[in-house]
Amino acid sequence: MTQKRIALTGGIATGKSTVAGFMAEAGAQIIDADIIAHELMQPGKPAWRAIVAHFGTHVLLPDQRLDRQTLGDIIFNDPDEKAVLDAITHPLVFQTMDTQHAEIQAVHPDAVIIHDIPLLVETGRVETFDAVILVYIPMEVQLQRLMARNGFSQAEAIARVRSQMPIDEKKHHATHVIDNQGDLETTRKKTGAVLAALKQEGRHRTAR
Repeated sequence: MTQKRIALTGGIATGKSTVAGFMAEAGAQIIDADIIAHELMQPGKPAWRAIVAHFGTHVLLPDQRLDRQTLGDIIFNDPDEKAVLDAITHPLVFQTMDTQHAEIQAVHPDAVIIHDIPLLVETGRVETFDAVILVYIPMEVQLQRLMARNGFSQAEAIARVRSQMPIDEKKHHATHVIDNQGDLETTRKKTGAVLAALKQEGRHRTAR
């Protein structure tokens, strides 16, 4: 049986990781793009080698791991350099995600598999999925949460939020939206309802 390809996305400080955790608790299999990217950037890995070749050894810590603060400052202030980093990492990340999907499906053919991809829309991958779940909060709530969580000033928070596609624009690409403005229990229930709907849609899809 071919399962629906499902993506989970959001914006900075929207609570996507919380929703992913609720999905995992409910039995879904989560493939996390950020975790994969982190693994691919470990010393000696292909992405690490390509990054060091382009950006230079000054982006390395003494133990040869990438200095994420230095690299982040470079790409945050230079769109061209960000494009280079994306061109290095994104193909490797998506290839690994697809491999993991196939491996999970081979062992658990009825599993609900969720691809957790923060920059799904920005990377042009929306059309490769049957369903896209967006974890949503309004921009003003994003700013409040980002300042509280990271200790950013309002100007810093605005800059971080504006570095991504506006969350309201991402809504247009979603098949399911989880509004995460409420408390955790409310979000847990909304997450469960979306998973139940996706399972039902999957059964209808299989029957056709």
